[in-house]
Amino acid sequence: MEEVVLITFVCVLLPVSIVWIVARTRQHETNRKAEIMLKAIEAGVPVDMTQFQSAKKKSTGSIKQELLDKLSGACITGLMGIGFLTLGILRTLSWEFGRNMFLNKFWLPAGAVLLAVGIGLFISYFVGKNMLAKEIEAEEKALNQPKEQ
Repeated sequence: MEEVVLITFVCVLLPVSIVWIVARTRQHETNRKAEIMLKAIEAGVPVDMTQFQSAKKKSTGSIKQELLDKLSGACITGLMGIGFLTLGILRTLSWEFGRNMFLNKFWLPAGAVLLAVGIGLFISYFVGKNMLAKEIEAEEKALNQPKEQ
């Protein structure tokens, strides 16, 4: 019975509460910005609309940075996959290994999935690096040129 309750809390209640908290935070932030804007308009102060735009807008990172993010994700997931596969193989060779550890039956599938994701990210990194070489070079030249004023 305890397992069912624990799984229900972790798989249902926790994600729902996280989504609810995030939604309430965004709503509160929007309400505060609207309140500030209304007070500024009532006071006759000119309002700069750019400061009320969402700060959450994703800053357009460089192509190089996005590729490096893929590479780091590939390294992390690939190494985790290899680790889980190693644990799963050790578990199949010796049934006593990790017998009382949490979710020991899922080490092999989890390792296979993580390794597959890591390999996919590696492939995506190398393909992106080759396909976007000209764009990366143009981006670097634009960064190195002094800005005209």
